[in-house]
Amino acid sequence: MTDSSPDMNNPETFDVVIIGAGFAGINCAYRLLKQQPGTSFVILDGRDSIGGVWDQFRYPGVRSDSQVYTYGLAWHRWPFTKPIAQGSEIMEYLHDAVSKHRIDDRIRFRHKVSGVDWSSERQEWTVTAAIADYQGREQQSRGCVARWIIMGTGYVDYESPIDPDIPGLNTFKGRVVHPQNWPRDFSYANQKLALIGSGATAVSLLPAIAKEAGQVTMIQRSPTYVVARPCQEASAWAPRRLLLTWRWLFYMINPYLLVLLCQRSPNMVREGLTKDAAKELPAHVPVDPYFTPRYDPWRQRMCLDPNAAFFRAFHRPNVRLITGEIAAVTDHGIRMRDGETVDADVIITATGHRMVLGGNIGIQVDGKDIAWGGRFIWNGCMLDGVPNLMFMLGYTNNSWTLGSDNTAMCLVRLTSYMRRNGARSAVPRVPEAVATGGTQSIWQLESTYVREAQGRLPVCGNTGPWKPKNRPPIDWLYARWGSATADLEFSM
Repeated sequence: MTDSSPDMNNPETFDVVIIGAGFAGINCAYRLLKQQPGTSFVILDGRDSIGGVWDQFRYPGVRSDSQVYTYGLAWHRWPFTKPIAQGSEIMEYLHDAVSKHRIDDRIRFRHKVSGVDWSSERQEWTVTAAIADYQGREQQSRGCVARWIIMGTGYVDYESPIDPDIPGLNTFKGRVVHPQNWPRDFSYANQKLALIGSGATAVSLLPAIAKEAGQVTMIQRSPTYVVARPCQEASAWAPRRLLLTWRWLFYMINPYLLVLLCQRSPNMVREGLTKDAAKELPAHVPVDPYFTPRYDPWRQRMCLDPNAAFFRAFHRPNVRLITGEIAAVTDHGIRMRDGETVDADVIITATGHRMVLGGNIGIQVDGKDIAWGGRFIWNGCMLDGVPNLMFMLGYTNNSWTLGSDNTAMCLVRLTSYMRRNGARSAVPRVPEAVATGGTQSIWQLESTYVREAQGRLPVCGNTGPWKPKNRPPIDWLYARWGSATADLEFSM
């Protein structure tokens, strides 16, 4: 993997610059290599390793929160037999994928992109990146030009997690740790830990830290739906190729059907989930109030619990659960509004991630800043009025990779069409009927991190290629055989 790059006075030129070497960026690179072998492209990443969030998140128990048969890359077989993967397994898988398919030759690390600027006159993007050394110290700014920009930057703000509004937290005499920035040298053996949060991070973190900690108290403001499922080896009843195909289809369709069921019969699903939780919990942890959410199923994302490890953690004598509002953090613990107190040496704030699209990269078109907030989205991957730029977006109701692969296929089809017809740029233009016909949220969940980010997010319309991409089976077909040119304006 190379780190050589030009200076701003003599920039390299590419057909495509991909920003981000996580699942989305790596997948897009493969699609270009195999389906447009003459395309010149490079992947720029500000980190010193591939993986994106999987390289960033190092907290104990980090794992996938969805099954890997569709979260993994469709063109690189998942080698492990468990449907839920640990973070280390995911990193091993990604390194194997980029090596075997020679994608590593296209990656430049420690290239933190700060801005991209489109010139209508030249019909190209100028990319500005800060180059850092192995100690993370910025050395210089360098750049390149490209016909297309692909943002595989995910939706997590790597630098600034959500700062929880907890009174007194800054006066705590012990250590405060956010899982997103888990210290490499952190030892919590025999210490008293207060784990604040009830989402996917807390659900995967609790069973792991309970094994070594002296005491773990999980504090949740409100419960989350947690679904315990077996994490067993795949069946060998069919030939491998048939099994892989069937399994992929099953895991693409099944989560989509589950969401539809939650929307149409929420009470039935709620009853089933609470009954299942009651079977796994000890008697001293009743389902009500500890696992009875105030919202209907799938208003927020459900948390997956492989082999009921999270539920089983409450059978341990060193683990307890509190549901309620925090009044204040004291010098050596937490005081709840009902008067209950929690002694703590360490507070772990698993309170969510700050959501941001585009990796905080500045976007300009002819020198004018482009804001994401309120702008319409075309086909789930392009911004209204912004030429030759796509961003990778996954699903809330299925795996991330399914959605980002649809975008990669859209890119391949659209750029192939443009080459055949001599077009140099494509700009989405929202029709007046769509612009005045109401909007929908791009991220159709009611989670705290989504509400906090609403003003920074683009929006979807209600018709045509401006509708949200939330039907994985139909979206998969459309990305490959539907229109790739509707409501686009082309320049020759």
